[in-house]
Amino acid sequence: MSGSLGFTMALTRTLYVVTHPESRHHVEGRVGGWFDSPLTERGRSQARSIATELRRRIPADASAEVVTSDLARTRSTAEVVAEALGTRAQVAAGLREKSYGIAEGREQSWLDERFVFPPKPEDVAGSEHMLDHQARLDHDEGIEGAETRRELGTRVYAAMDEILARPATHQVVVTHGFAHTFVIGRWLEVPLDAMGWAAFAARSGCITELTEDAAFGNRTLRRLADVGHLGES
Repeated sequence: MSGSLGFTMALTRTLYVVTHPESRHHVEGRVGGWFDSPLTERGRSQARSIATELRRRIPADASAEVVTSDLARTRSTAEVVAEALGTRAQVAAGLREKSYGIAEGREQSWLDERFVFPPKPEDVAGSEHMLDHQARLDHDEGIEGAETRRELGTRVYAAMDEILARPATHQVVVTHGFAHTFVIGRWLEVPLDAMGWAAFAARSGCITELTEDAAFGNRTLRRLADVGHLGES
């Protein structure tokens, strides 16, 4: 019907956010963060499954860009993906995971015993809504050298600003579980000051698919943390 909006929406950009698969700190029960833990053999197999799935989703005649955190577990994943897509991985250190300071590389139990949880809704009731976000963004977890949510978000948003400024139609961002939330927040144009309570669930080796349509410029979270390609529920 003339004037109908019931058409298939053409996409101007698709962004795939990949979290690195299993790495050594996972199986050893150690804190990750900036600890440069390599992929396990299982993780390398999962990286190949991720690459196969992205090759399936991205048209063969489309050019794709792969950008990765500089840590070993993400670089290794990105290199496998880039090879499958016929390109080379580019490094953006701003996509690193949240730093856990002196806890990194230690047993997870060491961090658990010392971690100071951020304020919950009942802890900040009665304060201004924006101040609620600030209390969460600037919360000190009690671990020397650890980043706040704001510090993590600031550098991830800056890295994403550079990535989104490029005229690419298919982009793959290889990052980490905590950073994943801020990649999505930046895509959805959520101001950093409004990200105090946000969390987008992620699993190791997952793919989140984000799209932007040509007609309205709407940005959509199309698939969140998909792990079907890993053969896991």
